Amino acid sequence: MSIDPTATLGNGCEIGEFVVIEEDVEIGDNVTIDHHVVIKAGTKVGDDVRIQAFTLLGKQPAANKKMARKPTATLFPLTVGAGVTIGSHVTLYHGSIIADEVFIGDHVSIREEVEVGRRSVIGRHAMVEPKTTIGQSVTVQTGCYVTADTTIEDFVFLGPCVSMSNDKYMGSGKGVHTGPYIKKGAKLGNHATLLPSITIGADAVIGAGAVVTKDVADSTVVVGNPARRK
Repeated sequence: MSIDPTATLGNGCEIGEFVVIEEDVEIGDNVTIDHHVVIKAGTKVGDDVRIQAFTLLGKQPAANKKMARKPTATLFPLTVGAGVTIGSHVTLYHGSIIADEVFIGDHVSIREEVEVGRRSVIGRHAMVEPKTTIGQSVTVQTGCYVTADTTIEDFVFLGPCVSMSNDKYMGSGKGVHTGPYIKKGAKLGNHATLLPSITIGADAVIGAGAVVTKDVADSTVVVGNPARRK
């Protein structure tokens, strides 16, 4: 175990073996940290959080010369709210906010500048890219890919393996990257695919396997490839 002397731990914390807690980390009361967890500098963890084995909190983003969009140079520390459960082999990046009572499944990656609202669920093997907002009580099921620059309002349901894109020109460097905007209460079936910049209306339903190429109105059901109103 390695705990930097500048880190602060609350009362009643349980810490496993081979845990690394770096400088200026703040950990609340009654936090459980399993074996082989690494918590990077400046990360803030609320009360009653459970962190399972082999998880990394507060990872700094990296880039290479080919990447057109470099990570933001200055990011605030990762903040994890009270009552959050974080599974095994999870990576949460510096510069994101995880609100109270969120559940994060095993092997999830949540990149920088992401906000996840209270009581949301991020399922096993899901990937959430940068500059994305996820509202309250959202369900992101197993294997979903949430592209960068996406907004998901409250009470949205994403079925397993939903996928999104934010680049109309597929890496050519043209245009502006904009992910989908998914409004309150929308439901997306398994393996639905959303193209860049589209809006999914409130309480809309997207059928399993649908390929959504244009905006969907509120309370509308669409199915097929390309998705059409049922």
